Amino acid sequence: MKHNPGFLKLVDQAKQRVKECSVAEVKTRLDRGEQFHFIDIREDHEFAQDHAKGARHLGKGIIERDIESVVPDQQDAIVLYCGGGYRSALAADALQQMGYENVLSMDGGIRAWREAGFPLE
Repeated sequence: MKHNPGFLKLVDQAKQRVKECSVAEVKTRLDRGEQFHFIDIREDHEFAQDHAKGARHLGKGIIERDIESVVPDQQDAIVLYCGGGYRSALAADALQQMGYENVLSMDGGIRAWREAGFPLE
């Protein structure tokens, strides 16, 4: 997908403020049984098509509104992903502004997860 320059600038700025992790790092954490919130922020229809095994859904359009109900402790670990890692960087930036201190954006998103052959639901 070709992204517009204004969107890419916004994403680049957000990526300077957020931490990213690889799909392999997330898979390792899941395999170890580490406790963290694994959240797919894609649109409803994208999540319905498929999603990373174990992920829950909070779309980008509602995550800021609903995150405090789903993750009330701002110290909890959160890993966000989207299609390619752009929207999740923006969402991670917003959550950090809301006071969440342990938020990661999964670089490469669901595309990288699929390419790695990791489990989907």
